[in-house]
Amino acid sequence: MSLTKQRQQTAYEALAEQFGYTSTMQGPRITKVIVSTGVGKKRDKKQVELIADRLAKITGQKPSERAAHTSIASFKLREGDVVGLQVTMRGARMYDFIDKLIHIALPRTRDFRGLNPKAIDDMGNMTVGIKEHTIFPETSDEDLKDVFGLAVTIVTTAKSKAEAEAFLRHIGMPLVVDGSVKR
Repeated sequence: MSLTKQRQQTAYEALAEQFGYTSTMQGPRITKVIVSTGVGKKRDKKQVELIADRLAKITGQKPSERAAHTSIASFKLREGDVVGLQVTMRGARMYDFIDKLIHIALPRTRDFRGLNPKAIDDMGNMTVGIKEHTIFPETSDEDLKDVFGLAVTIVTTAKSKAEAEAFLRHIGMPLVVDGSVKR
C-alpha cells in the first residue's frame, strides 16, 4: 500500500475536530490525478509521438490526444489538429504517481523550496505546473533538447480551500508556510 493511501485513510481522524466531521465519509479523499501537456508548435507527428511516449513512461498509462475545436488561421491551426495530451489516473496508479511526485520528482526540481498554497482553488483541487519533465526518473537520461512542461491536477473531495490545504499537508504535499516548507 502506498504512503499517500495510508495517510489518506488517517485524514479523517486528523482533521475531524478541526472541520467538524461526524462521519468518515465527510473526510476528504483524492478522486483522480490529471497530467496534461500541450504539444506547442510541434506539428510534426514524430514530435507528438515522442511527447506521448515520454508522458506514458512518466504516468504508466497511454495519454489521450486533445484536438483543436476550431481553426485559427493566424496560428496556422486547423480543426482536429492535436494540440495537447492528457492522462487521467485513478486507483493504485494514481497513488503511486503522487508518491513519486512528492518524494522523488519535486525534490529534483531546481531551487525547489515547496509548493505555493495559492495553487489550490476554491473547490479544493490543486494544480501544479512543472517546467521540465526531466525531473521524473523515467526520462532524466534522455535527450535534453526536447524538454516540455506539464500540469498536474490533484482532484479532491474537499469542500473548501482551507480543508484541501489541511488535507494535502496531511498526506505529505510540501506546501510553503512563511517561506519555509512544512510537510
